[in-house]
Amino acid sequence: MDSTGPLDRRAFVRTMTAAAAAMPALSALAAADDPLVTGTGDFRFRVEHDWLVPPGSIRWGDTHGLAQDKAGRIYVSHTVGAGSEKKDAIVVFGPDGKFLSSWGERFAGGGHGLDLREENGVEYLYHCDVNRRKLAKTTLDGTLVWEVGAPLAAKARDQACYANEGEWNPTNVAFSPDGDVFVGDGYGKSFVHRLGADGAWKATLTTPGSAAGETSCPHGLWVDTRRGEPTLLVADRGNHRLQRFTLEGKHLGFESEGMRQPCHLKTRGDVLLVPDLASVVTLVGTDGKVLASLGDGHPTTLRGKPRAEYIPGKFIHPHGSIFLADGSILVAEWVPDGRITRLVPVKA
Repeated sequence: MDSTGPLDRRAFVRTMTAAAAAMPALSALAAADDPLVTGTGDFRFRVEHDWLVPPGSIRWGDTHGLAQDKAGRIYVSHTVGAGSEKKDAIVVFGPDGKFLSSWGERFAGGGHGLDLREENGVEYLYHCDVNRRKLAKTTLDGTLVWEVGAPLAAKARDQACYANEGEWNPTNVAFSPDGDVFVGDGYGKSFVHRLGADGAWKATLTTPGSAAGETSCPHGLWVDTRRGEPTLLVADRGNHRLQRFTLEGKHLGFESEGMRQPCHLKTRGDVLLVPDLASVVTLVGTDGKVLASLGDGHPTTLRGKPRAEYIPGKFIHPHGSIFLADGSILVAEWVPDGRITRLVPVKA
């Protein structure tokens, strides 16, 4: 489960060290040239590819979104692979990586962004379905709470954002402290909207383009509290950068160091986690500077290639990632046969 509390970098490192200490096989003796150890300094990890594997009745499609609940259960959103007996787009695992259950046939073919929020003591999942162009809210067992399509009431600069439902396609969400939902129209017309807790449109924060305050494929979002006052970070993938806004949509600045095609964002303590489609997972500090580049496999031509050609310790196309409760990092990749990799902290 992601933490956005006021932990400092030392606390983050202590968390990682404790996690590594609980796994004695991961020692400081890991060879510097070991292809399955990645990162630098305080941010070194053992790479465990295919840590989560679905049961025989399910074949991974593109693995896109990840979430972990308070009980430690891990949720994976995927598109469902060809020939899969079950069409369940959400696959659930225990904190030990063992399969528990699956559901979500309604999202088959479109399972994409996935995030979790606790509301009045109850946890809910938010799904971005890029096949049906819907944003849905469900309980942890898949019961639908609500589902919305294009916000046809949305306006920007006194003009309607959408002429029809087909012009929008939501990729990821983030959550406002007051209960609202931010959604990136990453695969549609590249707006960022603010919705109410019921999914109704309230405001449009960004418009398409490349100037300050404009976005191109706003693929992921995150409400960042590392600097005190909450701000909205947008993974402006088409423009190869992050943008920072107030929660009302005022542009505050760019953060581009280490950014290639940033997909989504999460924080733990004062560390920002950025899965980047251009073959790397990047850790960034509060000053916008890169702390570590993990599993950098850029450039790659391995999407769609046989599994045997994948390079150990290297990523192909990271699409979603989260910090797990034990201090490790989980990464889902955009590859047709799916891949979920765990990065376990290596004890210094």
